[in-house]
Amino acid sequence: MSFEHLLTFGQAGLAIVFLSVGIFFVLAGAIGVIRLPDFYTRLHAAGMTDTLGAEMILLGLIMQAGFSQTSLKLALIGFILFLTSPSATHAIVNAAYHAGLKPIIGKYKAPLPGENPKEKTRKNIRKTNKTKGETKHKGGRKNA
Repeated sequence: MSFEHLLTFGQAGLAIVFLSVGIFFVLAGAIGVIRLPDFYTRLHAAGMTDTLGAEMILLGLIMQAGFSQTSLKLALIGFILFLTSPSATHAIVNAAYHAGLKPIIGKYKAPLPGENPKEKTRKNIRKTNKTKGETKHKGGRKNA
C-alpha cells in the first residue's frame, strides 16, 4: 500500500469516528428530551447534545468531503450553528421563565408503569402550592 492509500483510509476512518460520535450525541439528546421531567432539563439536554452532535457530524462530513470548497461551506454552516443554537436555546428558556413556567425543584421520582404522570405532577403542584400558601390570580400568575 502506498502512502496515498493510507491517507485515504485514515481520512475515511476519521470521518466514520466523527459521524458516529455525532450520531451518539444526537440520540442521547433525543432520549434526554423523552426521559427528563420538565421543560428546562429537556431543553438543556436538547440544546447541549444537539449542538455538539451536529458539530461532530459536520466535522465528519468535512473529513469525508476532503479539503475543498464543500468542506469550507460545511465549516461555515458549523460556525453559524455554533453561534445560533445556544442563543436560540437561551431565548426559548428565557421566554418560558418570563411566561411563568416554574422548574421542578427537589427530588423527582419517575412514574411507575401504568401511572398517569401528568395527574401525579398536578397533585404534587397542588400540594406544594397549598403548603406555601400561594393563591392564583388572573392571568395564571401566582402570588405568595
